[in-house]
Amino acid sequence: MIQVDAQNLRKFISLAEPTFDEEMEAAALNALRNERFVLGEAVFKFEEEFARYVGTHCAVSTSSGTNALQIGLMALGLSKGDEVVTSAFSFVASANAVFHAGGIPKFADVQWRTFNIDTQKLKEAVTRRTRILLPVHLYGYPCDMKEIVDFAKDNGLKVVEDTAQAHGAVYCGQKAGAIGDVGCFSFYPSKNMTVCGDGGMIVTNDEDVAKLAVKLRDCGRKTRYEHDVIGYTSRLNTVNAAIGRVQLKRLDYWNRCRVKNASVYDKLLSGLADIQVPPAGNAEVKPVYHLYVIKAKRRDELSAWLQKDGIQCAVHYPLTIPMQPVYKQLFNFKPSDYPVSESVSKDCLSLPLHPFLSEEDIEYVCESVRKFYANRQRA
Repeated sequence: MIQVDAQNLRKFISLAEPTFDEEMEAAALNALRNERFVLGEAVFKFEEEFARYVGTHCAVSTSSGTNALQIGLMALGLSKGDEVVTSAFSFVASANAVFHAGGIPKFADVQWRTFNIDTQKLKEAVTRRTRILLPVHLYGYPCDMKEIVDFAKDNGLKVVEDTAQAHGAVYCGQKAGAIGDVGCFSFYPSKNMTVCGDGGMIVTNDEDVAKLAVKLRDCGRKTRYEHDVIGYTSRLNTVNAAIGRVQLKRLDYWNRCRVKNASVYDKLLSGLADIQVPPAGNAEVKPVYHLYVIKAKRRDELSAWLQKDGIQCAVHYPLTIPMQPVYKQLFNFKPSDYPVSESVSKDCLSLPLHPFLSEEDIEYVCESVRKFYANRQRA
């Protein structure tokens, strides 16, 4: 990785910018001074407010987004050896959680344009052992949930939405996470909203699923010292929940800033033959741009060029999940098994995108991109 000395640059533009301000600090201190450190009042208020925001009856907080996926799958009745079909192109936790829950991940390739799971490939990956479909709303762009949910209903399958990157995104009038049987969110510091630490949330309209999730995240507890299922220690800390409540109030505004900034990128990068910008929203799909991910020719060279100009960028993700060493070892996957995922992993590049970017910042990034390709054409 290229080291950048921000002191000697005309500009330094960060990829993301997690925030912690005076209101969040006051909420954290109040929780520390006046509530139980574990499962304090702020936890339950955060759950109620988050469920209301997403539009579900129930929400259950967890200690991470991966825990949310694992417990969500288990609460839906996933058994040892059951298969879960998910995206080949995502962060590895989407598949790891299936293993944690006792299942076996099966992968489907993605669509070139959206980076999201290809619904036809998803259908082809289903076998008689499949129990759950796990679409990932990657980079904040919702999957084709109508086709996925309809297929699941027709085939007796459940749907868990991996909504770790899509807080507040909308599909056909519904918030992402509220469309399937269960939705799972992450509050890791790089997300659209955070709890200033690790954290996650399960949302559902099924009260029985929520009740089991509550047990599973708290040692399988039926009463204080009575446990009727094998559970986990996966509770969200009270202080993190208190911070999350403040951030949740800002989420819609921050998302509007992201969408506005993405539209500036779209405009300034249009016409560049070597770049493909991410899909924009429409009447049915309203993305929230957790990341602004372009497909770029000579991606690695462009990345190095931008970072020398003080522009922080990253690759999400240089390896598909099937090509992660552990998955190659377990299943003997080959790059040709998921060709679109392999292709986008070689071309994708995340440019700086957060609510606090100025239009001048984005102009600087796009100017640097254009200079890179202009110099290569002259070379």
